[in-house]
Amino acid sequence: MKKLAIIGASYLQLPLILKAKDLGLETHVFAWAAGDVGEEAADHFYPISITEKDLILEECRKIGISGICSIASDLAVLTVNYVAENMGLTGNGIDSSLVSVNKHDMKLMFMSYDVPCAKGVCVSEGEKPDLTGMDYPLIVKPTDRSGSRGITRIDTKKDDIKGAIARACSQSFEKKAMIEEFIPGDEYSVECISFEGEHTLLAVTQKYTTGSPNYIETGHLQPAGVDGPLKDRIKDIVFAGLDSLGIMYGASHAEIKISGSDLKVIEIGARMGGDMIGSTLVRLSTGYDMVKAVIDIALGEKPEEFDPGYSRTAAIRYLTDEKSMEDLRAIEQDHPEIIYEADGRSAAQEDVIDSSSRKGYYIIVSDQRDIIERFMPGSRA
Repeated sequence: MKKLAIIGASYLQLPLILKAKDLGLETHVFAWAAGDVGEEAADHFYPISITEKDLILEECRKIGISGICSIASDLAVLTVNYVAENMGLTGNGIDSSLVSVNKHDMKLMFMSYDVPCAKGVCVSEGEKPDLTGMDYPLIVKPTDRSGSRGITRIDTKKDDIKGAIARACSQSFEKKAMIEEFIPGDEYSVECISFEGEHTLLAVTQKYTTGSPNYIETGHLQPAGVDGPLKDRIKDIVFAGLDSLGIMYGASHAEIKISGSDLKVIEIGARMGGDMIGSTLVRLSTGYDMVKAVIDIALGEKPEEFDPGYSRTAAIRYLTDEKSMEDLRAIEQDHPEIIYEADGRSAAQEDVIDSSSRKGYYIIVSDQRDIIERFMPGSRA
């Protein structure tokens, strides 16, 4: 029996653990012991923090793993590629992983490969940023976090950029902040799979957020309303971004913005998109099992070919306020047949300050796009 190491045990990794077990693999899961669902679901659980790369490498050598992977976690990318490189397994390598988890280093790489992106600078807390040549509004965010943590929009010179930098640095592992020009337009994500440097675009996802100042994601819709020459241009630019970061294997999640004919890449993660985008929406909207593809690649096997002919509309809506709760109740009453999964909790809880504090979600799927769009948030950014 082949043995698969999985980095992380949260609910984000559960689809990966369950899929691996369905495929007849023995699962070895590494994470700090916190009572997460993956601890019980795994065949073998090791209470080792996902940042302890050398300890995990030592255990993986003892186990004799056939592959190692993770989904929807930037932090896990470092350990996955560290172990893979040191054991001669399939992965993107240590150098690629270091660039792909740091927004400043990523931007420098994009610029060197002429991948269109916003101007930006990197600062530490207390450091006065040099904003020469940059236009307001600005976005301040941690250099190495995801999930909308520590993000602030600065509209004018009078706004508290010092406080925004402090907030971003407090959320950053390396205690640094990225300041970049705000990119106007609609935001999308692009889900891809790569094997031996050959990239396949699986889906373009339309993104909804709370807007300024924190841009917390409230929903995702697949497929996005882009096609023809625009979709071809998205593919070309994202593939160039993947090449610039040395991402040759596995899942990737690119975030882009489009305003008229202007298209810019915000960032690219060398992992599957969170918010169930990769693990659930891609499968529902395209019929392609992205989780299985990640496992196949980790084992050094070419993933199944993608069939672009299958298409449904799928979406996830996060519960962030009473209106989102009302929409869920309306779906349950009028269109229960479109509900794939729902986890609704009371909206009368703490304020939503980032993705981790959202109050629940529902996933809906249908052959009729207009029904799905009716229950998506009104705000896009």
